[in-house]
Amino acid sequence: MSINQQHLQKWTNRISQEFFGKPYVDHVTFNPRLRTTGGRYIPSKRVIELNPKYLMEMNEEEFVGIIKHELCHYHLHIEGKGFAHKDRAFKELLKKTGSPRHCKPLPSEEKKKHVYICTHCANEYVRRKRINIEKYRCGKCMGELKKS
Repeated sequence: MSINQQHLQKWTNRISQEFFGKPYVDHVTFNPRLRTTGGRYIPSKRVIELNPKYLMEMNEEEFVGIIKHELCHYHLHIEGKGFAHKDRAFKELLKKTGSPRHCKPLPSEEKKKHVYICTHCANEYVRRKRINIEKYRCGKCMGELKKS
C-alpha cells in the first residue's frame, strides 16, 4: 500500500481527532532512512516522521498504532507535559488511547539464525552470527560442530 503526502496528513489528523479529540495541525512525513523504529517525533520542529516500510510490510492496524504512539508524544509536548517514554503522563496516554509502547520488528529486518549441532552429543547451538566451526567445539563434550 502506498499513499501520498496529502493523504498521510489527512489520515494522521483523522486519527488525532478520533483518539485524542484534538486536531493535528503540524507536519507529518515519511522518512525512508528510519531503520530500527516505526516513527519518531521531533519536538524542536514539531514534526512526525514515519517509516514507510511499516506501511508496506505490516498491516494497516500496526501502522495506525505507530501514528497513535507518535501523536501521544506530540499532544503531550504541545500541552507542556512529560512526553518521554519514561514519563507517567506518556504511559497513561498510551494506555488510554490503546497505542503500542513499541512497534513490532519488520519481517524483512528479522535477524537470520545460524544453527550448529554437535556431531557427538547432538547439542544444538543457535547463533545470530556465524562461527568458525574449525575453531570452536561443543561446550558440553568438546565434540565437533557442524552447520545444520
